[in-house]
Amino acid sequence: MSRPIARVLALLEILQSGGIQTVAHLADRLDVDERTVRRYVGHLLDLDVPVESVRGRHGGYRLGSGYRMPPLMLSDDEALAVLLGLIAGRRAGLMPADGTASGTASETAAAKIRRVLPDRLTGRLDAVLGSLAFTSPPGGSAAAPETGVLLSIADAVRHHRPILIRYAGADGRRSERTLHPYGLVAHSGRWYVRGVDPAIGEDRTFRLDRITSARVLPGAFERPAGIDPAEDVLTGLATAPYRHEVTLRVRGRAEEIRARLPAGIAIVEETTPESGADTEPDTGTDEVADADADADAGRWSRVEIRAERLDWLPAVLASLDLPFVIERPGELRDLVEAFASRLVESARRTAPRV
Repeated sequence: MSRPIARVLALLEILQSGGIQTVAHLADRLDVDERTVRRYVGHLLDLDVPVESVRGRHGGYRLGSGYRMPPLMLSDDEALAVLLGLIAGRRAGLMPADGTASGTASETAAAKIRRVLPDRLTGRLDAVLGSLAFTSPPGGSAAAPETGVLLSIADAVRHHRPILIRYAGADGRRSERTLHPYGLVAHSGRWYVRGVDPAIGEDRTFRLDRITSARVLPGAFERPAGIDPAEDVLTGLATAPYRHEVTLRVRGRAEEIRARLPAGIAIVEETTPESGADTEPDTGTDEVADADADADAGRWSRVEIRAERLDWLPAVLASLDLPFVIERPGELRDLVEAFASRLVESARRTAPRV
C-alpha cells in the first residue's frame, strides 16, 4: 500500500473516533501539512465517505451521516472490545443467544467483524473466546487488562504453551515467573488466569490487570484432565485470607443457600441430617426433637465465609429465612442480635401523627 493511501485510511480511522477534528490536529497526527489534509479529505469524498466541513473558531472535519456506512476501521483493541462485548452481552442476558431478532443481530454483527479481520488477529481472538469462562455479571468498577497481555495468555492457553509473566502484587512488589495457564476467567468486572507455577508445583490464580507483560515461551505442557478454571477461581476467592473467618450451620439444602450466598462469597457443603442436627442449640422442647426426626427438615449445610467486615452478614442471614447456628466468630452473634432488636423495634413502632 502506497504511503498516501495509508494516510487517507489513517485519516478515516481518526475521523471515526468521533467529534470534530481540527485541520491542525489532523496534520499533526498524519505528519503532513494542512493543505495535504484537505486533499486527503477530498479523496474520501470521492469515495462517497460523508466527511463534513465545520466552519468557525473550533471548526474542522467530522464524519456525517451518509446513505451508506463508510469502511469500518478497527484497531486490535477495538476489534477485541466489540467481539467480547457481543458475547458478554448474550451471556449476561442483554442480548439473547437464541433465534430472536436481537440475538440474530448480535451473531451476524460478530460474523461480519470476524470476516474482515486479518488471519493474524482472527486466530488470537479465537484463542480468547475458546479459553474464556464467565461466572457472573460484573459488579463494581471493572479492571481491564492490557490487550497484549490478554491475547498472549489466551494463545498460551489454547496451545498449552508456558508463559513468562511480570506481575505486580497487591502490596506493590513485582516478580517474574513462569506459568502453565489452564484458562481465563471473567468474574465481577475482573479477569483472572488460572494455572500452575511449575517452579513450586502449585496451582495459582493471577489478576490480569496486575500483569504488566506476558510472553509465550517455547515448549508445551499437558493440561490435566477435569480442570475447571472458573470453579477454581471462585473457590480461591471464597477461601482467600480475610480479616474474619465465619463458620455457620444452616438448616436447608445447599442449592437454596447458594442462591443467597454464591460461590464467590461462601463455600456451602451439605451435611447428613445426623451430623447437622446436633449443632442446633438445645431449647429443651420436645417440638425441636420431633422436627429433627424428620430427615428432610433436619437437613443441614455447613457454610464458610471469609470477609473483611461483618456488618453486612446479619441482613443476608435474615434473608435466608432458614434456621442457622453461628459457630464463629462470637462477634457475629452480637451483630445479629442487634439487627434483630432493630427489626423488632421498627415492627412495634407506630407512625407519627401528622
